Amino acid sequence: MDRMIATAQFGQQDIARRMGLNVTDLTCLGFLIEASTAGDSLVAGDLAERARLTTGAVTGVLNRLEKAGYIRRTADPEDRRRVYVVMEETAQGRVLEIYGPVYQRLASLFGDYEPEEIAVLADWFTRARALFDEALHEIREGTSASSQTGSQTEGTRSRQG
Repeated sequence: MDRMIATAQFGQQDIARRMGLNVTDLTCLGFLIEASTAGDSLVAGDLAERARLTTGAVTGVLNRLEKAGYIRRTADPEDRRRVYVVMEETAQGRVLEIYGPVYQRLASLFGDYEPEEIAVLADWFTRARALFDEALHEIREGTSASSQTGSQTEGTRSRQG
């Protein structure tokens, strides 16, 4: 697991460099693609919250993404202070040129599994992400999870046994 995470982190650095971005810019671009795919629109403040950045830092990210031709900013017609971040029409295709081979390999790998097995994998990754989010929140807040870990372990044992 640690090796996979490290590989993904190095991969993000390589991909960002190939796209002419830094890792933070690439991460923000990923949030924008995710929102666009879901049919949602993000304002700069939403992006700052998701990426855990200040609004000033997001302004720099958006400047770089706009200069690189991935996004454009449009003012909210009802509130000119709100700025929507919109993906450029060619942006997702440019990203898929780089990520496409990875996605193809993953699709092939999933072909080795039955639907029930894929459901277990999806459940595991969904639950693992929630645990990571919880642990990272505790790290950021400086709180300890040792008292919670014992009760979670007992809960896990009771589900298994």
